[in-house]
Amino acid sequence: MDFIKEWITNIIIFILLATVLDMLLPNSSFQKYTKIVTGLILIAIILSPVMKLFTSDFESAIASMGQFHSLEDENIKNSIEFQKKEIQASQHAYILETMAVQLKTAAEEELMEQQGMEIANIELEVNDQDQRPFPENLEYVIVHVKKAEDEGETVAVVREVEIDTNAPLPSKQTSQNTDQISSLLSEKWNVPEKSIQIMIEGGSDEHGQ
Repeated sequence: MDFIKEWITNIIIFILLATVLDMLLPNSSFQKYTKIVTGLILIAIILSPVMKLFTSDFESAIASMGQFHSLEDENIKNSIEFQKKEIQASQHAYILETMAVQLKTAAEEELMEQQGMEIANIELEVNDQDQRPFPENLEYVIVHVKKAEDEGETVAVVREVEIDTNAPLPSKQTSQNTDQISSLLSEKWNVPEKSIQIMIEGGSDEHGQ
């Protein structure tokens, strides 16, 4: 509303000034050019709201285009970051899987010979908060072992039962076995013994926590 008042006031003031100027000027050819100039200025004043509207829309459009490009750039940046994390996660999983296979291959023969056990599965857990690369960020190696299968072993129909009171209890004996397995794997893999957890399939004992 204030803009309309200002616009009308400017038109009236300019018309008054043009009238006074026309009265002061003598009748000559110069007066004709003066009327042309004042007429053009009056037209410009009358059209000023329309020109201002177009100018404002143009600036708004330019600003909107800038915001659109910024939003698009941000979406592209987020998409690239998401794909980067997916690739890193895939590489990380592949490295852990490959490392588990190498660890199993390196220790399975000695484990079979010394303990009569075989590795069923190896799980590697890393510390996600540790920024160091693998294997410096390795936290635990969880080893699932089971008794080695002997294909040439035959099962006796009747097994003689012997009771030895000097033999250690089964749970104590199992604990000793896990300690020995953990020590063997620690030496073989050059990994701290406390970072190795032994899970015996068919039993509940574990070592390394």
